[in-house]
Amino acid sequence: MITVHNLTKTYAGQTVLNIEHLEIPKGQSFGLVGNNGAGKTTLFSLLLDLIQPTSGHIINNGVQVDQSEAWKPFTSAFIDESFLIGYLTAEEYFYFIGELRGRNKGDVDGLLSQFDDFFHGEILGQKKYLRDLSKGNQKKVGIVASFIGNPEVVILDEPFANLDPTTQIRLKGIIKDLAAKEEVTVLVSSHDLIHVTEVCERIVVLNKGEIVKDLHTSTETMKELEAFFAG
Repeated sequence: MITVHNLTKTYAGQTVLNIEHLEIPKGQSFGLVGNNGAGKTTLFSLLLDLIQPTSGHIINNGVQVDQSEAWKPFTSAFIDESFLIGYLTAEEYFYFIGELRGRNKGDVDGLLSQFDDFFHGEILGQKKYLRDLSKGNQKKVGIVASFIGNPEVVILDEPFANLDPTTQIRLKGIIKDLAAKEEVTVLVSSHDLIHVTEVCERIVVLNKGEIVKDLHTSTETMKELEAFFAG
């Protein structure tokens, strides 16, 4: 379970995130939506200890993330291209992440073989550095790398951005399959309301850093979200 307690983040006197309490049960597929500047990436960055909270804290499966690194072995993420190592090829990067997560080359190859359709012949065997791949293909590498090592918590920030429609459809299937595993908690942020309602069983709306809606996905969720964002 992930629990947020009295969490705030302030920059230059401006509070960009203010969440009194939030619980995400183990195994839940959790969607985070909001306009630009709503605080989505800030929350994920705090969850990954990339930035320090101004006050409060986050507990990830019993570990306070800003006080201990014990959450890292069971948590993975892809936030943006800064997570990649540009001077490596895709294969080199996958094997590097595998080493960090205690997986050998055979383990990594076995995982990669499951994503042939997703890669669409554009990732493996290209002899290209990651920095030379398109934004969409860089995103494919980062997303699949986050699955290495059977993490219990997977965090994906705007995973559908820069992907073509075919790849978006394939990614939705991948996230649904991942979320179907009861032991895996999947957190997805997105500007695309349709995608997030299709892959997440629960959706939280952030507005100016605060939770304004907390919905369990149903046939009415899309209408409720559209009504909110239409103002």
